[in-house]
Amino acid sequence: MALPDNVGPLSNGDAPGSSEVVELNVGGQVYLTRYATLRSAPGSLITHMFSRKGTAELPRDGKGRYFIDRDGFLFRYILDFLRDSRLVLPEHFPERGRLQREAEFFQLPELARSLVGRPHATPSPGSEDACSGSGSSGGCDDCTSPCAAPLERRRSGFLTLGCRGLSAGARGDPHSDGKGRRAGRIGVCGKACLAKEVFGETLNESRDPDRPPERYTSRYYLRFAFLEQAWDRLAEAGFHMVACHSGCAAGLPGEAGDDRTWNGYSEYVFFRE
Repeated sequence: MALPDNVGPLSNGDAPGSSEVVELNVGGQVYLTRYATLRSAPGSLITHMFSRKGTAELPRDGKGRYFIDRDGFLFRYILDFLRDSRLVLPEHFPERGRLQREAEFFQLPELARSLVGRPHATPSPGSEDACSGSGSSGGCDDCTSPCAAPLERRRSGFLTLGCRGLSAGARGDPHSDGKGRRAGRIGVCGKACLAKEVFGETLNESRDPDRPPERYTSRYYLRFAFLEQAWDRLAEAGFHMVACHSGCAAGLPGEAGDDRTWNGYSEYVFFRE
């Protein structure tokens, strides 16, 4: 249950008991846990945060939840470690370096050490989880960075870019740029391995973080909003456009001669042999 908006920070002598439930807002992600869990690693920063003195220093969000300005997705693994004193990650987990950084921030040395040099799962050749290359031969390292393998060694496949946006068209013309255009988020659909190979760190995969390389996803999107930039990356990786589609609809009623705001959606399909 969220704390009321008018609840202020706890005083040094009013820290709640270790069995009470606490609601957290970590980077926009909401978590429910117990104070005892947050204090289970003596000497760590997170234990200090929820000690008698620490809670008085923590900010709260609009609903009275304690706010921590860190990666909300990765905090789930911090909590798991605090609960079980051990780390269990999905088989295909591309965020080890970032999770190590979070562990160091929260001053959890045992967790940080467990992530240093942690081996990646190495699928056998020809298996469905095999990637397009290896770090030693110029390929991608667990598909987390742009792949530099020669074109003849890269696998074939499709990638689809989807973009929503608004445009202002004069006299009902949705293609008129008289009032400019505001582009929306660029989504990426296709095999996770291909998307990571092409877009690397510019790919925001936080909504689908555990996707194995050979599985398809439609939940990735790009951290930038320029289609030309995405097309350049696809061209450099050997892809070419094979299909596209665009449609729009008037967002505001009015007479035919009036200026209107249009909602548009476009898709661009790319293929590499």
